Parts: sequence; structure tokens; C-alpha cells
Amino acid sequence: MYVRDAKKREEVWLLDRFEEFGFEDPAFRSRDYVIALDEEAGRRVGFGRIRVHSGDPEYCEVTTVGVLPDWRRQGVGAHIVERLVEYARDQGFETVYAFASLDDYLEQFGFQRVLEGDLADNQRDRLEAVRETDDPETEAFAVDVDEFGIPTRLRRRWETNTDEEEEVPEDFGIDPSSATYKYDTGRR
Repeated sequence: MYVRDAKKREEVWLLDRFEEFGFEDPAFRSRDYVIALDEEAGRRVGFGRIRVHSGDPEYCEVTTVGVLPDWRRQGVGAHIVERLVEYARDQGFETVYAFASLDDYLEQFGFQRVLEGDLADNQRDRLEAVRETDDPETEAFAVDVDEFGIPTRLRRRWETNTDEEEEVPEDFGIDPSSATYKYDTGRR
């Protein structure tokens, strides 16, 4: 099991999952998503998005996290959120926000509730937009990227590291059974 960046060829899978989960993403770009994969089953089992909001201040939001029903309560969502927070850290963000009504879930990773009065105008606007489209009980949460952590009870031993999977010819639209290579002389 590991989490990696989504690939363009996974857009249809992601859009099908949005429909299944009732998610909407008007600014959909597959490159903003990560995918959790179970190598043994050869299946995608979850996804999540990191969204960078421009403005003053520019901020980073974890959003649109989903785990397929058979894979819930196994730490998959935790590892998706971890990968998204790592991405934010790599992009130079010190704090990551989330706008959700799942407070117990987020708080176990170190997210803390942020009062509306402590939000910048653009963050308050985002909170209101989420309340209007998703859930009127939505709250703002934030975590310092250095304070983020996965509780031991959710930490699973991953069978592979979180690096990108090895690219294969099919990723580039190449059929390896019929392809020829420039330096393939036929000698072995």
C-alpha cells in the first residue's frame, strides 16, 4: 500500500469516485490529487486533494479526501492526508487548513479548530462557500506542518515506500508487445 501523485490517465476514475461520493470539484485538475493504491489487489483505494488558494494570504487546503468503503478504518485516509501535508510542506507552507465537519477525525492528526474571527477574509469566504455547498456545520481547522502526526493506532506498516511507482511503457501509450526500440539489434 502506498500513496502517490495521481496520473492524468486516472481522471475518469477520480471523476467516477466524485459522483459515487457526492463530491464536486469545479476546479478539477488531476495533478492536484494523490491516489492511495493497494498493490496486492491492484486497485486504487482512495484519493485526496491539496488546494492552494491565492490571495492575501495564500494558503493551502486539504480537501476532497475519499476512501472506498472496503478500505475504511485501515489508515488509508490518514496516509492520504499525510501525503497532502507533506506536499504543502514541500511547497513552503507552514500551515495547512481544512474546512470540514469531521472534527474528531482531523483533530487526531493535530488539526485544531480556528475561530472565524481568526481567519483572513479569503479563508472566511472559503468557509462560507463550503457551508453553502456541503454542510452548514462545517468548521475551519488548521495544523502546523511540523505538528502533523498520525496516531500510532492508525500507522500501518506499508509494504512499499511512498515514492512514485515505476513508470511502465503503457504510461506513455506504448504497447510493449509491438514496440521496437531504436537500439534493439535483435542480438542477445
